[in-house]
Amino acid sequence: MNIYSVIKKPHVTEKTSLGSDSTNTVSLVVDREANKIEIKQAVETLFKVKVSDVRTVNVAGKMKRFGKTSAKRSNWKKAYVTLQEGQSIDFFEV
Repeated sequence: MNIYSVIKKPHVTEKTSLGSDSTNTVSLVVDREANKIEIKQAVETLFKVKVSDVRTVNVAGKMKRFGKTSAKRSNWKKAYVTLQEGQSIDFFEV
């Protein structure tokens, strides 16, 4: 798999921003077919950091209603990437 198609976007919420401060962990939305090894290689190559651990979660899409019609959002995969000491990724540089 191409390293540019593995990582889709950062997943920034209040919970993940608190975790990134204390445990040096970054949360990313990744391709559903990507495995931990591919995610680690992509993060190390694209962001020039050293990764110590990768944890993944398959997130089920929610059911939503639009008037009478019900629809299901897409399933997606989230990766928690723990960086080594002294390493950091800043997604919102000024």
